[in-house]
Amino acid sequence: MSTDWVERVTSLNQWRRGGERAPHKPLLLLYALGRLQRTGSSRMSFAEAEGDLRRLLEEFGPPRSTSPGYPFHHLTTDGLWVVDTPTGTGSPGPNLSDLRGGAIGELAADFAGAVELDPRLFASVIHAILDVNFPTTIHQDILDVMGITLEPVDLGEATVLPQAQRRRDPAFREVVLLAYEYRCAVCGYDGQLLRETVGVDAAHVRWWAANGPDEVGNGLALCSLHHKLLDRGAIGITPGHTVAVSSHFLGRGQVADALVLSFAGKSLLAPQTGQPRPHATHVAWHNREVFRTPARQAAQ
Repeated sequence: MSTDWVERVTSLNQWRRGGERAPHKPLLLLYALGRLQRTGSSRMSFAEAEGDLRRLLEEFGPPRSTSPGYPFHHLTTDGLWVVDTPTGTGSPGPNLSDLRGGAIGELAADFAGAVELDPRLFASVIHAILDVNFPTTIHQDILDVMGITLEPVDLGEATVLPQAQRRRDPAFREVVLLAYEYRCAVCGYDGQLLRETVGVDAAHVRWWAANGPDEVGNGLALCSLHHKLLDRGAIGITPGHTVAVSSHFLGRGQVADALVLSFAGKSLLAPQTGQPRPHATHVAWHNREVFRTPARQAAQ
């Protein structure tokens, strides 16, 4: 299996300035690959895909206004996507009204053919796109929304990644959990089964996929629930290291109140003496790029 396609989907020409997230092209690629798997064709008009792309950007993109016309047009520069119009070949540009006038997009024929013929390559491409753009806590959420199905064998074996890709530090989990004494910094959960910690993760404040470092100053020990909520932007961290809860998070029952809403304004558990709290620059990144503002007011 050639790794060239994996290299190409992880080397997209994406907007990069001041750590801003720009997952527009990766989301369109995943959307098209899901369509290819379900229907046998990735071909779509912009008019029919616009609503879905807008929702994907709202759900998994940064918390600011963005246009679905951007990826539909600009992905053509990466050689993985082609756009035609009724008047000829070539995208009319990112303007929404122009794209709505009959623009049709689809995966490049050689790319689509390669992933269709090789299920392991298909899975490798999917995992590579997810790994370099999103935290692992939300990978399955994205796959579910895209309608992409990967068999368990693919999940375990399809790990063909570019040699130059940054590698994770395997010690990160242990040093972060030790710093927080194996307790969730939000709720204090500290479950163990026999001698192993269960349900407590080492979370990155600035996502690893967004060049967040594998160090305690960019980490928090969080239970699996609060880790996922942090990565989805439902909870955040204030500069004073208290818990922020997004006003967009809705929980109407006692369980949601007890596990999430009641922590608004509460202090995060501090790490052991001598270990750093989350660094201000990483907290600021999360608040700008992930957290769904505004924050709820703390209960009095």
